[in-house]
Amino acid sequence: MSTRRLFTAVLLTFSIATAQAQFSDGVIKIGVLTDLSGPYANSTGPGSVLAAQMAVKDFGAAKKGMKVEIVSGDHKNKPEIGSAIVNKWYDEDKVDVVVDVPSSSVALAVNEITRQKKKALLVSSAGSSDLTGKACSPNTVHWTFDTWALANGTGSVVVLTGGKTWAFLTVDYAFGPTLEHDTEAAIVEAGGKVVTNITHPFSVPDLTPFLIQARDSGAKIIGLANAGGDTINAIKTGAKLGIGKSGQQFAGLLVTESDVHTLGLETAQGLLLTTAFYWDQNPKTRLWSKRFYEKQKRMPTMGQAGVYASVLHYLKAVEALQSDDGTRVIAKMKEMATNDPLFGSGIIRPDGRKVHSMYLYEVKKPSESHAPWDYYKLRGIIPPDTAFRPRKGGGCSLIR
Repeated sequence: MSTRRLFTAVLLTFSIATAQAQFSDGVIKIGVLTDLSGPYANSTGPGSVLAAQMAVKDFGAAKKGMKVEIVSGDHKNKPEIGSAIVNKWYDEDKVDVVVDVPSSSVALAVNEITRQKKKALLVSSAGSSDLTGKACSPNTVHWTFDTWALANGTGSVVVLTGGKTWAFLTVDYAFGPTLEHDTEAAIVEAGGKVVTNITHPFSVPDLTPFLIQARDSGAKIIGLANAGGDTINAIKTGAKLGIGKSGQQFAGLLVTESDVHTLGLETAQGLLLTTAFYWDQNPKTRLWSKRFYEKQKRMPTMGQAGVYASVLHYLKAVEALQSDDGTRVIAKMKEMATNDPLFGSGIIRPDGRKVHSMYLYEVKKPSESHAPWDYYKLRGIIPPDTAFRPRKGGGCSLIR
């Protein structure tokens, strides 16, 4: 080997070693905490792990001399299990950042652990707006959606188009009551009224008695303040009970493409929903989603898209900072403008809220769908400045 080539090889090795030496243990370790086996497995789960892997590859970490590892854990939608996994990740496995975290009760527990241990948390699949309100943390970014945005997008619009009386069917954990509260506020402000609030256990097999109460309330709209398998179960059971034929209508407050796929257009048609992402939104989302589909055999949901975009921005901040210190990286993420193919350009507010447009879609009739996963038609765009709760409205201590 010539002297010049030897010098170049030594310099390259030194540069890579120097880059890695800036990071704890020489490795940036990402923990995907998700639902791998429960009711949110299709909308998060293995697809969220794949989205994180795609972000690392697209960022080009290996070419930049940044060693990145991904681990995953199944929290089974229980805060105590999620907390145990994360404590072990932080204390023993040297995980630097936790991502995804469907189920608000788990996310809120992990949010506090992350704050105490000064790591980083990127929530993309939990909805509680408390994450950027009373529970806000300098170590957390809430990326994709929240209960306030869903309430603002669906609750207000449905009232303004005639759905003035509501009955809520609400799942009994942190996400459900928060979504119900935020939606009720939007309904009342728009001139509507909530006539009854019905709570059901998480993942209960039979929702019939709860739906009979909602049906008999006489409310025009039955708002589903639940998600995943509970939402699918409610809509299927409601169809058997004749809800819809008598003039009542479901409003799904958190519905994903996976839910519609499971229900089928015949059952889900006409359903209004608010989302931050749809695979068929534009050429860039279509291109990325087709890559995702090749591996997963399902189109991505907004939570999975949020994992990809948040991990991509996290790695950009780590690179710019040359450190994986949790508190400092989150601060850097807020300082840098966001830009990715799925959500476009945006910002992260001081309270940790990632801001971008939200979209109101209607589920197509079977006759309107021309291809597999062709499920939505656009009804309206909610711009970034009105899509999320005003920064001073949540009581976050980080907002001055």
